[in-house]
Amino acid sequence: MSVDIALVSAREALAMDEDMPPLSEALTALGARVETPLWDDPSVEWRRYDLAVLRSTWDYVDRIDEFLAWADRCQRTTRLQNPPAVVRWNTDKHYLLDFARAGVPVVPTRFVEPGGDADAVFDGFLAGAAGALSAGAAGDFAEFVVKPSTGAGSRDAARYRRSDARLARAHLRRLADSERRSAMLQPYLERVDDYGETAMIYLGGRYSHAVRKGPLLRPGEALVAGLFAPEQISPREPDAAERRVAAAALAAIPFERPLYARIDLIRDAAGEPVVLEVEMTEPSLFFAHAPGSAATLATAILERAASPAGP
Repeated sequence: MSVDIALVSAREALAMDEDMPPLSEALTALGARVETPLWDDPSVEWRRYDLAVLRSTWDYVDRIDEFLAWADRCQRTTRLQNPPAVVRWNTDKHYLLDFARAGVPVVPTRFVEPGGDADAVFDGFLAGAAGALSAGAAGDFAEFVVKPSTGAGSRDAARYRRSDARLARAHLRRLADSERRSAMLQPYLERVDDYGETAMIYLGGRYSHAVRKGPLLRPGEALVAGLFAPEQISPREPDAAERRVAAAALAAIPFERPLYARIDLIRDAAGEPVVLEVEMTEPSLFFAHAPGSAATLATAILERAASPAGP
């Protein structure tokens, strides 16, 4: 009996999702019937699918409440992967607090909650005061990043110098004045300019491959206008320290084994890897840089579809 799989996308993103064709082809080769519905299409009957897999729902950032409500409805009629509880946790970067409490090294972060005192948090951050995230000291930093706690593709994120404090404060206030999203302050870890990010990709709960992502944020650049910022991607073989930190982060995720996860690491001032973010909602998985990886995920999808109960 054939299995019906939905690879869920968004209207603007479908044509840009480079992972979609190889994953669809790999599933079809294994005997599955594959469709690529849009998450916000009211005509879709989600009960028709044995499994709905989030692929490129990249427009959810500005519609987060609507998206989370849809995920809950979808889960009631089929099985959504990753599940709504994972999506709800992963679309708010307060999860960095959970990692810090579990002893996973992360980029030092200060949060400003909606309606909070953005000026006080900003001043304390620049002065080096202890913040909401105690894992690792920020130390002295010449540059820093302002971004929303719910975001994707570097949208609404910007890099500032200390001399740009007035502009950065205005950016932070704008985010904090929103009733929808918290704002974040992080030191800009300068080693990313040379070393880039290491994206560690796990499929079916197991390590699959890694890529290098070039630095995205440059001081003085305008905010990202589209769904995501263009990226410079190349294959990378992670070292032992990166493997160790990524494995610790995967183990600290407070849910059972996700169908897919991407753990993005950068280097701190001492050269040690720290977690920048973890993507379990709609990450690019860079199949083109790891032959066979699309088939690996396709196999995991069908195994999950065939299992009597989801994890």
